[in-house]
Amino acid sequence: MTLPATISVSFDFSQGATFGYPFTIGDPINGVIGVSQFAATEVPDPVVDLSNTTRSIKIQRGRSIMRDTYETGTCTVRVIDETGSFNPQNVNSPYYGYLTPLRKIRVAATTATTQHFLFSGYVDSYKYYYPTSQEIGYVDIVCSDAFRLFQMANVATITGATAGQTTGTRITKILDQVSFPTSMRITDTGSTTVQADPATSRTALAALKAVEFAEQGAFWIRTDGTAEFKDRTDVVGSLAAAPIEFDQTTGIPYSDLKYAFDDKLIINQASMTRIGGTAQTATDATSSAKYFPHGATLTEMIPETDAQVLDIAKIYVATRAETTIRIDAMTVDLLDTDVPTDTMIGLDYFDNVKITNVQPDSSTIVKTLQVQGLAWDITPNSMKCTVTTLEPIVEGFIIGSSTYGIIGQSIMGY
Repeated sequence: MTLPATISVSFDFSQGATFGYPFTIGDPINGVIGVSQFAATEVPDPVVDLSNTTRSIKIQRGRSIMRDTYETGTCTVRVIDETGSFNPQNVNSPYYGYLTPLRKIRVAATTATTQHFLFSGYVDSYKYYYPTSQEIGYVDIVCSDAFRLFQMANVATITGATAGQTTGTRITKILDQVSFPTSMRITDTGSTTVQADPATSRTALAALKAVEFAEQGAFWIRTDGTAEFKDRTDVVGSLAAAPIEFDQTTGIPYSDLKYAFDDKLIINQASMTRIGGTAQTATDATSSAKYFPHGATLTEMIPETDAQVLDIAKIYVATRAETTIRIDAMTVDLLDTDVPTDTMIGLDYFDNVKITNVQPDSSTIVKTLQVQGLAWDITPNSMKCTVTTLEPIVEGFIIGSSTYGIIGQSIMGY
């Protein structure tokens, strides 16, 4: 069965965090003069195409619903190894001496009109499997995105991390500290200022997450391997975009909706304290009376003032004080001819989706949510995407919006 997109898997043996793709004339991603990189001269060719030997691809990226944070994206590529090329002790292998952890892998999907990466990351491990009869072996190449690099890197003092910097500047300073390539960053300015770096020993990822929370923004690794920081203004602004419609009649068809209606995500009381500050509290009395107290306590925060911390506590509670029926995930089969392939392979975090579902009793559930996770399961005969959807991670008033622009009802940001 022919897949609706051509799936390619590229294994990059070059060192460092940057993905060194050869310049390709006519390629919309790798053929942009002034942007695309010219390949390094290494032996073997630094980029090897594994597409013909790949038998399955599993990708998992997204925000944890319960932990309320973006997690390390993962990918497992299973390749058939008929010639022992992936045996690191095989001196006849064209990859001999190059098969090491933390080499780079990219998975891309290409149609007649567009091309998108589905994952870009670094090899954690090679897992070898040989059937009992030893006829053909295969290897699972297990990978993680750049969050793993940040988790492995310990930092103490961040050079140039002075008081009064915006969150965007602080993100830049941390990425500079761990030598993450400047060509692989997209960084908003940020609306919150932070205090001087606390100079405590922690991972780079923990330092980045502290800045992300101070901003009430979002920091994650894109499918092309770029680290992106979206500030609060940008996060709220994303709610204004027209949603992509999913339903069983006029929109994109789906299956396996995962419903939930519970109190797991309710927060109606928050106590937050910055380094050197005093505890700032916010409470939603109506929610507390309706659902009983659901509290969150955060300390060692890095905003510059207590007033900023109080604003964070207020918006955090306001966004999470109420609950309603959720659609946590849905699965889309790209072999369905009614599914627009270009739309699905281009889907990413903060895209708005409107999901309509008709129940057995003919009642209808309609939810407008945001994409906050994507899991791909691809074989030569199947291509499915499970989309994690969530309510906004932070809300604000949007003029003209019928959902987020209602005076007296919509949440006012700061």
